[in-house]
Amino acid sequence: MNKAFIYKQTPVGDIVIGESEGFITYLLFSTEIKMNENIKNNYIVEETPLIKKAKQQLDEYFIGKRNIFTLPLKPKGSVFQMMVWEALRKIPYGETRSYKEIGEQIGNPKASRAVGHANNRNPISIIIPCHRVIGSNGKSTGYGGGIDIKEKLLSLEDEFANKG
Repeated sequence: MNKAFIYKQTPVGDIVIGESEGFITYLLFSTEIKMNENIKNNYIVEETPLIKKAKQQLDEYFIGKRNIFTLPLKPKGSVFQMMVWEALRKIPYGETRSYKEIGEQIGNPKASRAVGHANNRNPISIIIPCHRVIGSNGKSTGYGGGIDIKEKLLSLEDEFANKG
């Protein structure tokens, strides 16, 4: 099966969207793709119909017309990571949760640090909204694309969520 990816410019910087077997498997910032040899070696540059749909939904997200993504996703990770990523998808647009709250949600309230590591390994940024997870003190902590991008995404969501 073809594995395809494309580069896309966004208001928060360049991203890479990857698809395999009819599922979005990656949404990484361009700085992350440079480190990911798997994509470079196993994917071809091609805009598939699914990638085109992902690009459209991202464009809608960035102008405040979409707050839920409806794309088939297939992130690869451990059972624990998958539980964390599923919990991230339940964080409402324009809201945040702490690492501790995510740990509690998945039934492991003492797993804040492990939740942070799983968050850091999220291969489908923005769509699986790891940017919505913050420290217990309410401050932004690490983010694959950088804290500045995390802050921009949170600010964008806050702006559009509070317009209604």
